[in-house]
Amino acid sequence: MALISCANCGEDENLDGERVGETITITCAECGLVWDRDLTPTCTTCGSTEVRPAFQAIVDKSRGTQLSIQSMRLRYLCPECEPELLADYLASKSPLPPDELPY
Repeated sequence: MALISCANCGEDENLDGERVGETITITCAECGLVWDRDLTPTCTTCGSTEVRPAFQAIVDKSRGTQLSIQSMRLRYLCPECEPELLADYLASKSPLPPDELPY
């Protein structure tokens, strides 16, 4: 699934972007449409900008079946759409568990 695509023709690979301050100016090489992409984090469900940053663990097997945190990724949690997950994250002060475990 593409993170961004052209609103005019649907192209999601042949796009060029240039960062200008807090926005990215994107040009579709297929149809020529130019638009600005705002870098403000938003909730993918409701579109709210009142999201909170949270780290999510990325794990891999380090020895046999032992799982170890290899890195973290930044995720944004919405207080309206994910209140329980956000509350657990803030209370535990630990990274969020991964979406999938390696097998």
